[in-house]
Amino acid sequence: MSFAEFDINFSLKGKIALVTGAAKGIGKAIAVLYAEKGADVILIDISDEVLTVEKTIRDLGRNTLVLKTDLTKRDQIKSSVERALNMFGRIDILVNCAGVVFLDDAENLSEEDWDITMAVNLKAPFILSQFVAHQMIKQKAGCIVNIASQAGFIALDKHIAYTASKAAIIGITKVMAAEWAEYGIRVNAVSPTVILTELGKKAWAGPVGDAMKKKIPVGRFGQPEEVAACAVFLASDAAGMITGSNLVIDGGYTIQ
Repeated sequence: MSFAEFDINFSLKGKIALVTGAAKGIGKAIAVLYAEKGADVILIDISDEVLTVEKTIRDLGRNTLVLKTDLTKRDQIKSSVERALNMFGRIDILVNCAGVVFLDDAENLSEEDWDITMAVNLKAPFILSQFVAHQMIKQKAGCIVNIASQAGFIALDKHIAYTASKAAIIGITKVMAAEWAEYGIRVNAVSPTVILTELGKKAWAGPVGDAMKKKIPVGRFGQPEEVAACAVFLASDAAGMITGSNLVIDGGYTIQ
């Protein structure tokens, strides 16, 4: 990859982005900010709430496509990528954001919850990246951003399956980055701490949240827009020398 001048405002103008888990939370924030930065955005989610995000992006003057997709089904992933390429002709940015978490002690977590976690959090990003990479290799350019977690490299109580899936995401990010760099494809991960999505607000309310915040040097949890800002930077030409990295957004939690 050769150096290219970049827009200091981290513009994504003219880019085509595909974002999973785009209906709410971090995925929604990334999709909307990408549109604000000039990208056309393909929205993948299984929830009808994604239609609200579609309207927001259209109101921003960008093109968009909603693909209701069960990410545990390989055939649906393949069909969604094909539909996206039929409409836009290319995919410049892929954000693997969709995820699930089932909380339980390691000795009690069910096999079903383990399997669902691995299917959505690990297998789906791998399969989707494979399909999209075939197109990016043809293009000789592309960027993949995998949303991992601080749980991918530290221990969190009751997060056994989630931790395993996110540790694996960080691992496959490095392998994909190494193998696909020769084709002009960059692959990076982003690892947030607790982010105040709707689910995050409920899960970390009250004393449990107060105790957790005391462990974070900056003294607060993150916002979806802060993760989105990092995802914009990594997808922009300004990050042309960054691949195989894991950008930690944790307010200093893991430096202690």
